[in-house]
Amino acid sequence: MGDQLRRLIAEAQACRLCEAQLPLGPRPVFTARAAATVVLVGQAPGSRVHASGIPWDDASGRTLRAWLDLPSETFYHHPGLAILPSGFCYPGRTARGDAPPRPECAQTWHRRFFAAMPHVQLIVAIGRYAQVLYLEAPGKTLSDNVARYAEYLPQGRFPLPHPSPRNRRWVRDRPWFEADVLPALRRAVHGALAACKP
Repeated sequence: MGDQLRRLIAEAQACRLCEAQLPLGPRPVFTARAAATVVLVGQAPGSRVHASGIPWDDASGRTLRAWLDLPSETFYHHPGLAILPSGFCYPGRTARGDAPPRPECAQTWHRRFFAAMPHVQLIVAIGRYAQVLYLEAPGKTLSDNVARYAEYLPQGRFPLPHPSPRNRRWVRDRPWFEADVLPALRRAVHGALAACKP
């Protein structure tokens, strides 16, 4: 890992920018690697991930790893895989579930991390918040974005729904997702990871 990225990771881990708005206090959870060719951009850590400090350490993570066809060892240790949530810290809850990621986070950190990871070929935009950040001309709905995944691939983007258990019905009602989108996702991610040169 280069000195630039090492310093940036330490700075982000010490971030207190949103401390007053975080119900459990700041605990940035992310993974950055200098050789990364794939970056997973999701929403924000949930309470379980906040407690463990391990990205995607929950039911959503198990589903995501199945979608990507990546065992835990590869998911957590491959030098080509980075994880940058839209918000690095748990934002709390609303009546409808987890609160949105704090907007200050991506604004403050994402550009700097991508500059320190110059080999990124593919951004997997997981959920609506990530898609607003990283898709050019996103559709009106998340379903529109995911259905149009092939249009975004030449830009190095791949839109996904959030793998939360709450979205099982979304997947069930759209058989094209498992039939068409997941095979294309696996090809894109595995191909980009294979291009990693640690």
